[in-house]
Amino acid sequence: MADKNFDDNAGVPEEGSGADASGPQPDSAGDDLTVDDILNATQSDDARAEDAVEDAALADAENTLLVDLKRLQAEYANYRRRTEEQRSVEISRAKGEAAKGLLPVLDDLDRAAQHGDLVEGSPFAAIADKVRAVVERLGVVSYGEKGEDFDPQRHEAIFQQPTPDVEKPTVLEVVEVGYRLGDVELRPAKVVVAVPAD
Repeated sequence: MADKNFDDNAGVPEEGSGADASGPQPDSAGDDLTVDDILNATQSDDARAEDAVEDAALADAENTLLVDLKRLQAEYANYRRRTEEQRSVEISRAKGEAAKGLLPVLDDLDRAAQHGDLVEGSPFAAIADKVRAVVERLGVVSYGEKGEDFDPQRHEAIFQQPTPDVEKPTVLEVVEVGYRLGDVELRPAKVVVAVPAD
């Protein structure tokens, strides 16, 4: 077997060779910067100009986002307003349809009351009171009474009778009561109108 001459220090750097396992060392003690040194350092003109451009770009981006946000808020407010208006219209329409279905029943109840069929305490009178309570909860209001001024917007004249002691058209007799739900006319009152005699 051949003898090999191994150096015991092979591969190990000598002292002072500059290769150290601890990494690079600072050249001088003057290169160590503190936070105060960094914060208090003066900025070059190029750096200031670059910061100004970045600030302007950031301000433009903020303005664009702010304008977009305001536009979206306005669109959302308009959407909510339109939705609420449509919702209230739909609610009024549904109430009106329900009330229109009850108008013939109310007419029958009025006729029964005129003929004395709604005796207080009778089951029929109790049912009539419940139906009228439902109509009131819906907000339905009846109108058209004898002696009030004739209004062609609210009354439907089925007959005109010249009367000597009348100065302006007046409701002489109510044939069918009118009903209104808020501002919505469910049915005009059908009336006989007393007009001045010529």
